[in-house]
Amino acid sequence: MPAKRALIMNPKDNVATTLKEIQSGDTVEISRGDEVYTVTATEDIPFGFKIAADDIPKGATILKYGETIGLASQPIAKGELVHVHNLEGTRARGDLERSKE
Repeated sequence: MPAKRALIMNPKDNVATTLKEIQSGDTVEISRGDEVYTVTATEDIPFGFKIAADDIPKGATILKYGETIGLASQPIAKGELVHVHNLEGTRARGDLERSKE
């Protein structure tokens, strides 16, 4: 069976967007710049959702489109679904702004 595909918009991204529904165990092909590599999905991932293209440690910045979309609220292994259960939003977080002062 051919690999399923996921799309990275910026080479800095550590998540990719699935272009088809992914089943646990599926091989997912990801292109990052000139590099094409595969990851194995560790769980089912719906169409249009994010898959971790790299291992992401707890507290690390999650990048999509080359921009921060949040922080990992727990360690996220390559091939896992990235969504609200393991991604903490940072947008409009006054508590984070105060901590920078």
